[in-house]
Amino acid sequence: MNEPVLETVRAGFARSDRVFWLDGGGARDWSGRRSLVGVLDDDDVSLSLDAGRREVTRHERGRDEVVGDDVFTVLEAEIARDEGDSEVHWVGCLGYASRPDLPARPWGAGPDAVWMRSRGVQFFDHRPTAAGRVPSRVPGPPTQHTTPPGWYAAAFAEVQEQLHAGNSYEVNLTYRDDVGAVADVLATYERLRTSSPAPYAGLLSHRGTHLLSSSPERFATVDRQRWLETKPIKGTTPRDADPELDERLRAKLATDVKYRAENLMIVDLLRNDLSMVCRVGSVEVPSLMTVESYTSVHQLVSTVRGRLADRVTTMGALRALFPAGSMTGAPKLRTMQIIDRVEASPRGVYAGAFGWVAADGRADLGVVIRSLMTTGEGTYSLGTGGGITVRSDVAEEYAESRWKADRLLSALR
Repeated sequence: MNEPVLETVRAGFARSDRVFWLDGGGARDWSGRRSLVGVLDDDDVSLSLDAGRREVTRHERGRDEVVGDDVFTVLEAEIARDEGDSEVHWVGCLGYASRPDLPARPWGAGPDAVWMRSRGVQFFDHRPTAAGRVPSRVPGPPTQHTTPPGWYAAAFAEVQEQLHAGNSYEVNLTYRDDVGAVADVLATYERLRTSSPAPYAGLLSHRGTHLLSSSPERFATVDRQRWLETKPIKGTTPRDADPELDERLRAKLATDVKYRAENLMIVDLLRNDLSMVCRVGSVEVPSLMTVESYTSVHQLVSTVRGRLADRVTTMGALRALFPAGSMTGAPKLRTMQIIDRVEASPRGVYAGAFGWVAADGRADLGVVIRSLMTTGEGTYSLGTGGGITVRSDVAEEYAESRWKADRLLSALR
């Protein structure tokens, strides 16, 4: 691959340990087709969060200074200093434990959030790609994973108890895999973007910690007119190289009662979340349960939007929506408590959000799914899972979690 954007990123890696690439190469029409690349110099500012210590640290000119305990508050203050400066972009990620007022365990292996201030973002336009076209070879669901291991079956059973007790309507049950692989982060990301192009693809590298994303899901955008939009995904099915079988899978996803129920519950959750920060009467659902097709999967996607109330800032809105309802379940707080109880390991950056926020109030962030994390020592962590309702089958849910992970694993082989 000889794209100019890749050469720029390679050069950035050679001279800095703080680099980002928000990759528009696999974008869809609704997300634009432009890459953003930034390489920080020594005098540039970045932030990192240690949720276990409740410390947000500011990094500049080789100095590390603790400046607060809430990354949303600190980042909003930093962005406010740049108001009116169109050359500045803040790019980074919010891990699942970024809100200290919600039940989520700190990652422990690396920072729970990272944000980088860049004064010289470079933009690269990409040609349209056939993101929805069925490739000649599509990996189907791996049959060897249809028997769930005991630990997954036990967690699933506990989730079912909580659902039948009425403590939640849907729980997004996930787990982590740690996989040893070649430590060349950029080469690994090249393979990932080739095998799994996505609208929220990207590579964030900060002081030895790296996020490699091929996420298809929008967390939130805020535009110049202060319209806030989310695009939750609930409902996923694999694709097939046979066009007839592929169409059957797409049609089944569009009509499946369980998937539609999952999607509707998350849409209702997000309508409630948006109503807390948007003008009365402005919250709407312009698209409900549309099938979007990607290289290896079909997804059931809805769109929820509203116009921010005058009193609400962009960071205030992002905080209110965080973490994405599609990654928790409904109702959010009680379901997060269940997740904290049944999941064996912290989610880390997985299930959080990443993207950019500008000083003029605009923002564009995706959900951290279909992504790899590494601290640069040759071990990659990935999260996978899915929404569980009372209608869910344990073997089907585990199998789905495995074929969601398979495309990520292929980039490590």
